[in-house]
Amino acid sequence: MTDQHESKPTDLFIIGGGINGCGIARDAAGRGLSVSLAEMGDLASATSSASTKLFHGGLRYLEYFEFRLVHEALAEREVLLRAMPHISWPMRFVLPYHPSMRFESETPTSKILTLVMPWMKGRRPAWLIRLGLFMYDHLDFGRRKLLPGTSALSLRGTPEGEPLDDRFEKAYEYSDCWVQDSRLVVLNARDAEARGAKIMTRTKALSAKREGDLWRVEVENTETGERSVHFARMLVNAGGPWVGEIIQTTVHLNVREGVRLVRGSHIVTRKLYDHDKCYFFQGTDGRIIFAIPYEEDFTLIGTTDAEHHDPDARPVCTPEEQQYLIDFANRYFKRDISAEDVVWTYSGVRPLYDDGASSATAATRDYTLKVEGGGAPLLNVFGGKITTYRRLAESALDKIAEQLGDVPDAWTAGVPLPGGDFPVNGGPRLVVSLRSAYPFLNEHWARRLVRTYGTETRALLGDAESAEALGRDFGATLTAAEVDWLMDREYARSAEDVLWRRTKLGLHFSEPQVAALQSYMQARGAGKTVDSSV
Repeated sequence: MTDQHESKPTDLFIIGGGINGCGIARDAAGRGLSVSLAEMGDLASATSSASTKLFHGGLRYLEYFEFRLVHEALAEREVLLRAMPHISWPMRFVLPYHPSMRFESETPTSKILTLVMPWMKGRRPAWLIRLGLFMYDHLDFGRRKLLPGTSALSLRGTPEGEPLDDRFEKAYEYSDCWVQDSRLVVLNARDAEARGAKIMTRTKALSAKREGDLWRVEVENTETGERSVHFARMLVNAGGPWVGEIIQTTVHLNVREGVRLVRGSHIVTRKLYDHDKCYFFQGTDGRIIFAIPYEEDFTLIGTTDAEHHDPDARPVCTPEEQQYLIDFANRYFKRDISAEDVVWTYSGVRPLYDDGASSATAATRDYTLKVEGGGAPLLNVFGGKITTYRRLAESALDKIAEQLGDVPDAWTAGVPLPGGDFPVNGGPRLVVSLRSAYPFLNEHWARRLVRTYGTETRALLGDAESAEALGRDFGATLTAAEVDWLMDREYARSAEDVLWRRTKLGLHFSEPQVAALQSYMQARGAGKTVDSSV
């Protein structure tokens, strides 16, 4: 038997605790709107924690003439860097080139090239790559100030060339950025809550229906079974892969638009090279993959592109996808890797907007916002990518303002997320300052904390004068003080939340260590007295 109670109406009720839902919640709360958000699992528990960990302009989208998407993403990179220098940083990308490279698939660009110059079929000549990179450097219309532009790079006798097959003698190098994706979601949620939003995790929206000029939303806490009813002037469906399911089964509307689900899988291997740059590899099938330095001791390789038909089916990297990525990488690296080198795999489902046309190519990687009237308004959020999440939120607020009336102007550009109030290049200085204040921190530990919590690290460590003062050491520098912080301030409820979303320390944890952490969190979450020193 469950209890049911009702809440006072809010301006917005948001379904979905991924990057789009939390980004909209933060923007709306910062403009003075009252906001409730329900996420059926943990924050960023689906697509938003399973990306390739990049925010970038989308170099390959130029071949598909998606210039608006690329322009917006390029212009947004440095806005994001300034707002979250602790969880994101610039990265240089190395694109190896050899004249013998051939490509079987067709893109709009290759079709035009072949039509004008038939002898170019299956090729991407060097001049075409240089043209694309020139556009990539300039499509932001001069907004790039922090990131260096493209340059040519010799691979002979250089660190960048050392791990690559000897046939690659030249490359092009350009700039994009790295981001800790799931932390980005959590920090948006925290900032939204600090500005007045109500963030409810482990809370599933069971039904939503219009009652007069309000939405009546019934939700259930998936841990306790407790039900409650919320009222809102406007409903926002930011369900990601579940956006179509929410429209059909939660809201009970019949609309043509939906999403096509595409599974992107990744593999993580032990470190394959020593420098801090990323590789951009082109495949003969028209796909590209990245090989990225990951968590200091590893290399991340991804991603694939496979149809995924059921949002409720947990995405996993299949043996075929793993082998595809291994074979792809082995066409470039000097030393072949095998399945024995893979230490972890993960997969995420990308929801691509589909306007309901019969063609499989109707889906786009751009985001689309649709308002359904007929009473209290509903905003459906289709698609989106991490790089443009803030702009998507601004666009969503434009739509919301059209429905709800007077809404204050946009404000998020340049406003730091929690812990991000320091210069883009200030991370190393912050590490030095932290180690001076807390001499027991070694370089690795201090850097990890700064790249996770930024300037909030001092609040986490408090007045500790020794590692022992931080409580139990669960392994890999994770202490009870940090776990308590994540439970009290960052919505963490399980070992998985801590080890795979708030951090990636799961790569360093053994099964007994995971069990010990889970036991501690369960006891603390239940209000039991726990000894954090053992």
